[in-house]
Amino acid sequence: MNKSIAILGAQWGDEGKGKIVDLLTEKSEAVVRFQGGHNAGHTIVVENKKTILHLIPSGILHNDVKCIIGNGVVLSLDALSDEIEVLQKNNIDVNGRLFISDNCPLILPVHIALDQAREQKKGKEKIGTTGRGIGPAYEDKISRRGIRFGDLANQQNLHEKLKELLEYHNFILKNYYNCEIFDIEETYQNLLSHYDVYKNYLIDAPLYIEQLFLNNKKIVFEGAQGSLLDIDHGTYPFVTSSNTTIGGIFTGSGISPKRVDYTLAIVKAYTTRVGSGPFVTELFDENGKILSERGHEFGATTGRERRCGWLDLVALKRSIIINGFTGICLTKLDVLDTFPKIKVCIEYKDNKPIYKEYEGWQKSLSGIKKYSDLPDKAKIYIKDIENFLEIPIDIISNGPGREENIIINKFF
Repeated sequence: MNKSIAILGAQWGDEGKGKIVDLLTEKSEAVVRFQGGHNAGHTIVVENKKTILHLIPSGILHNDVKCIIGNGVVLSLDALSDEIEVLQKNNIDVNGRLFISDNCPLILPVHIALDQAREQKKGKEKIGTTGRGIGPAYEDKISRRGIRFGDLANQQNLHEKLKELLEYHNFILKNYYNCEIFDIEETYQNLLSHYDVYKNYLIDAPLYIEQLFLNNKKIVFEGAQGSLLDIDHGTYPFVTSSNTTIGGIFTGSGISPKRVDYTLAIVKAYTTRVGSGPFVTELFDENGKILSERGHEFGATTGRERRCGWLDLVALKRSIIINGFTGICLTKLDVLDTFPKIKVCIEYKDNKPIYKEYEGWQKSLSGIKKYSDLPDKAKIYIKDIENFLEIPIDIISNGPGREENIIINKFF
């Protein structure tokens, strides 16, 4: 029996991780977010009510679950406060359940300004970031000039750190980007306004999580974005600024690799991508339009329309090699219900996809709870994916709701 499960996106994000984290959290006691920032968006549908989370782990919708934001997450205190407020308005209490690592780097308004100025200056060569300051905040972390959540405890030291950081960034904003600069005192007071958040939620995350393990608590590690956006292993430079693959769990939360028992790949039954960058199976025809419409392919964070294409098994195989996935959750299979023909990329030739074509099942998968009840043509599609990737599909998601799943293997 597993004590911990890691849930990671295996494509370019937007695979449906939030729903599966929410599903598996029902049998766990804690959820840990370990990388990214509020550039991520997890959409969860419970009883036809949609909740979109950007920073707080998806397990927050379960009343008795502890939610931990690890040190690998870059934290916007303004965004966090807004998210807490929305949850509380929906009668979801985070007090005593939300915990934040003292080592979380903070995203400041100057980071947002830098992010947006860079993208504007790049013009047609822009990376396609969300413009929320994620990359610049990670840069400050690596350059060792960043401000961390725990720094709010020492106000004098905080002021000195902030002064040094803003003098550096203001020079670049003014002299290179011709943008407005940031007032040190105003930024300082804004940080201090979040001191109550600091007092209520601060923890030493590695020790806290280790204690959960020692008390035999079941834990879910929640990834954001997708493996193909990893800063080291993704389609560089069109990637995010954190490690979205398996290693990010250990550095971003402070746990040992031996603590992860099962690693679940979230795989969409087709492929999507937001922003710029290579996309071998991208469709520009009517099929791409149908995938977008049926899949409601708009970013939960930005609202941007996602680029759509057929399933790319070559790219997925790379994700499996890097992450060592135990099994797969295949999501949005129902989006393919209406297609008479479905294609899957099994090879690249001269950077172009070589496809295998399948007969579509052309039946609604909605409401199906057992694998045996799936149409035969859907089973062929699923089995071929398993055979190519050489790992089992343990869950099939056939709708957006919490209950719309076919559970093949139990996890907890």
